[in-house]
Amino acid sequence: MPRPMGNPNGKIEAPTDFKSAMKKLIKYLNKFHTLIAIAFLLAATSSILSIIAPNKLSDLADLISDGLYPRLTETDIQNIMTDENISYEDKQIFSENLKNLSEKTDLDTFIASQPQSIRERIAPQIDFTAIKKLAIVLGIIYIISAIFSFFQHYIMATVSNFFAKDLRNKIVFKINRLPLRYFDKNQTGDILSRVTNDIDTIAQTMSQSIGSLVGAVTLVIGSVLMMFITNITMALRAIISSLIGFSLMAIILKKSQKYFVQRQVELGNMNGHIEEIYSGHNVVKVYNGKNISDEKFDKLNNKVFDAIRKSQFLSGLMQPIMMFIGNFSYVIVCVVGAMLVINNHITFGVIVAFMVYIRLFTNPLSQIAQAMTSLQSAAAASERIFEFVEEKEMPDESKLTKQLNRSEVKGYVTFDHVKFGYDKDRIIIKDFSATVKPGQKIAIVGPTGAGKTTMVNLLMKFYEINSGDIKIDGISINELKRKNVHELFTMVLQDTWLFNGTIKENIVYNQKEISDESVKKVCKTVGVDHFIKSLPNSYNTIIEDNESISSGQKQLITIARGMLDNAPFLILDEATSNVDTRTEELVQKAMDKLMEGRTSFIIAHRLSTIKNADLILVMNEGNIIEQGNHDELMQQNGFYANLYNSQFEKIS
Repeated sequence: MPRPMGNPNGKIEAPTDFKSAMKKLIKYLNKFHTLIAIAFLLAATSSILSIIAPNKLSDLADLISDGLYPRLTETDIQNIMTDENISYEDKQIFSENLKNLSEKTDLDTFIASQPQSIRERIAPQIDFTAIKKLAIVLGIIYIISAIFSFFQHYIMATVSNFFAKDLRNKIVFKINRLPLRYFDKNQTGDILSRVTNDIDTIAQTMSQSIGSLVGAVTLVIGSVLMMFITNITMALRAIISSLIGFSLMAIILKKSQKYFVQRQVELGNMNGHIEEIYSGHNVVKVYNGKNISDEKFDKLNNKVFDAIRKSQFLSGLMQPIMMFIGNFSYVIVCVVGAMLVINNHITFGVIVAFMVYIRLFTNPLSQIAQAMTSLQSAAAASERIFEFVEEKEMPDESKLTKQLNRSEVKGYVTFDHVKFGYDKDRIIIKDFSATVKPGQKIAIVGPTGAGKTTMVNLLMKFYEINSGDIKIDGISINELKRKNVHELFTMVLQDTWLFNGTIKENIVYNQKEISDESVKKVCKTVGVDHFIKSLPNSYNTIIEDNESISSGQKQLITIARGMLDNAPFLILDEATSNVDTRTEELVQKAMDKLMEGRTSFIIAHRLSTIKNADLILVMNEGNIIEQGNHDELMQQNGFYANLYNSQFEKIS
């Protein structure tokens, strides 16, 4: 019975709880906490060094500015007048010249008119030694800051890549432990989107944003403290103007969060549709479904476009707003600083320091805005990933100790009042009981939806039965591990599966020590050897998506793969449905030989292929309504006889 399809439109999730999503992300980063802490420490130290630098830069500016102007402060004049090394006459000339000094007086002329002893004291003089020392200190600070920043980015890039790798491993591991119920309800494309888009989003955020966020926060806090230490008046003006930016940023973050979640969800929906359409591309073409699929794609694409446009527009507002606030703060500092310099409350170097502090304060705000934008995307992506990783797994089998050796299995199978439903409220296998003896060929027939494939899936332990029991050689499959059950069966399905590799690799799949002769022998038995030899590299021909191999030829290759596996049980689920009548006869003979000594289960719609079955189980609506061999069932002239005869009725 076909499994129920998932919602084609995907599952629409509620907006992410940012705080809980980030807490969970931190929890999953547990083994990287030490490296992340080191990266944060390096980022903070780099920022602290950047904060220290403006004070040194202020001193450097003051040294240079002092060296460019005459030394005529009240202290300088008093020192000259009290200096015993300067003669009384020189002091008198200096005093007279000071009286005649006005704003219109040219300072160079004033200095030139002074006696030599006075001129040496008041002439501009740049202290190159002090400037050199300060420049070296500044250079060392900036170099160390850059080195710390480099290692911080290197560590975060390393952590993000390892974490992404770890997440992919978790997802692959999880996929093998999830029940088929999960895949019934979720699109393959959406699951792939979680493995690709969502993990890449988290890795990119960790690499580019988290470390930068720590450094940016440190810069903001440190620059604010240093501004207040340097000058309270200018600090207040600069901070108040920047608080406007914070307020706007908070409003935008609150508004944009839902669009970042919607973006990840809609991407998953669109990827699911694309995977669905392209996997059935031929069907779409045959039924001229291009317009319908294009319309649906356009709707999904428009939703992705709308979500991305809104999220990027709102997040894009942060950068220009913070740039405006930063430039406005520069204006405030220049105006207020100029007034304070004129009134001799601060030096020119303080203005230089404040210009740097404003840059250190506003630029991190932009980085914080961008980092918060990235964190929103990461929160939405992480919720989807962790939701998948934390999905309920198949029951734990670590306590199961019983095991069947495939070489010693006799082949008894008992179905004891089996009940099963994909949903508890919708039971489709209502009361199935049957006994299968070793070496028997059991055919399961019935109309579509009768539960034939479902019974085989229960036998293979792909699903857990609701009640009843299935036993192999008297041992309940509930007491056996799934891996042990699976290795007892060879399964050939209606849907062919070939991977990108050589013909031989596809036939020998997951089997060891298989000789070339064995491969060729089964291929000859199946009747695919001639076709394989006609390929350019024979058995070493690589199968690719564009390889012109028919559905029937693919099916023959999968049948050859099944014949190589020496398992005690054989399951054929419409295995010959894709081959022509002549090939079917050849394969049927090969299958008869393959089934010798093995307990075989055959699901078939073409009843002519199972006439020689030892036991035919006729199913309808989840129950066995008739059982017996072909002749017995035909004599009963019941459901099976009507089903068989209907396949040979001539259309009048």
